[in-house]
Amino acid sequence: MSNTESLIKENEKTNKKGSFKTNLRVGAFLATRQIKRSNIWTNILIIFIMTLTFLNLVIVSGILVGLIEGAIRAVKNHYLGDIFISDLEHKSYIEQSRMIINTAQNIPGVESLTARYTESGKIQGNYKIPKRRPTDSDDSVGTQIVGIDPVSENKVTGLKKLVIEGQYLEPNDYDQILLGAMLLSKYLSFDSPAFPALKNIEVGDRVRIEVNGNVREVKVKGIIKSKVDEIDRRVFFVDNQLRGLIGRTDYNVDEIVLRLKSGVDPIMIKQALLANNAGNFARVQTQEDAEPKFIKDMKKTFAILGNIMSSIGLAVAAITIFIVIFINAITRRKFIGILKGIGIEPRAIELAYILQSVFYAVLGTIVGCILVFGVIKPYLDAYPINFPFSDGILVATLNGTLIRIAILFAATFIAGYIPARIVVKQNTLDAILGR
Repeated sequence: MSNTESLIKENEKTNKKGSFKTNLRVGAFLATRQIKRSNIWTNILIIFIMTLTFLNLVIVSGILVGLIEGAIRAVKNHYLGDIFISDLEHKSYIEQSRMIINTAQNIPGVESLTARYTESGKIQGNYKIPKRRPTDSDDSVGTQIVGIDPVSENKVTGLKKLVIEGQYLEPNDYDQILLGAMLLSKYLSFDSPAFPALKNIEVGDRVRIEVNGNVREVKVKGIIKSKVDEIDRRVFFVDNQLRGLIGRTDYNVDEIVLRLKSGVDPIMIKQALLANNAGNFARVQTQEDAEPKFIKDMKKTFAILGNIMSSIGLAVAAITIFIVIFINAITRRKFIGILKGIGIEPRAIELAYILQSVFYAVLGTIVGCILVFGVIKPYLDAYPINFPFSDGILVATLNGTLIRIAILFAATFIAGYIPARIVVKQNTLDAILGR
């Protein structure tokens, strides 16, 4: 008896498989026939809607995330590098700096490095102009004074490319500085007492620097602008001169930035430095570790906003497909009734409309992928969007795109199935007679 029951179950499974294959073939035939007989402009319009939906799913969230990604990339390229080494808490500089630098230079995978001296100070402009009243405040700004080796700094961070006025520093420049653009009022789009800036300062003007109790009159050689606050609010000296001003005779620096060779894992380099006791004298961080928390939070926030906006576009596309398939099915009720009357399975008719919907989704996705990965993304990588605080790019990964394609196909499947199911469930005779 058990053998008989198992044979019956196997036959039922075989019949179901055969029935599904038959329904699929019939459905594919009917779907192909409907698409061929549809108005070509209607087909183009639906494919265009599906393409726009795909672009909305990928580009909206990709641009919002890319806005923050552009800021992260700028911080990495021009400030933090791949590995950022700074002084420990409660320390005023990196002790044993020479040892750490020598160790880093001898680690395979490190392409170049730069070391910086940093000290809090003040910059004053227009100091030769007499005050109208003794109580008037100076035209001065508190800032970070940074000493760099111009050659190594440019090699690691490309600082020379950020000069928008004047010229970059040379190793033998004396009493000459680079000014960050956010220290000058003409580069700020707002005027706030909490964000002071120097007025009427141009390249070639002389300003007064006060650092570590020493006052020095220097010439503005160039102005840099990077959209990175840590750079645009700094004053740059040649390191040899600043070291003398701050009395740093032991050559211990405050920041060390490493640039790694392509493909080298930053975590591996960090572990190598820690294994050589660098962690006893400095804080060793990868670029991702050193990123400010608010940037990470902003990245997550913009990703959520992008997904919300993309979901609205997806809902619109699903409703559009639903309406198109429903109208198509309603206007062909008599034809559907005849198909059912001559023995065509309702499942085959439903599959026909589902396959028709999937056809539009497939073509829309293909066109969208070509536009995203063949045109839009390469263009924005070469010419980023000039946002006020970053150069925005398009973040579109393969895994993320595949997930969005799956979501689009699921929505399209449901939008095609529901109206087809509604119409197919009608009484066959009523459908034929149009009642």
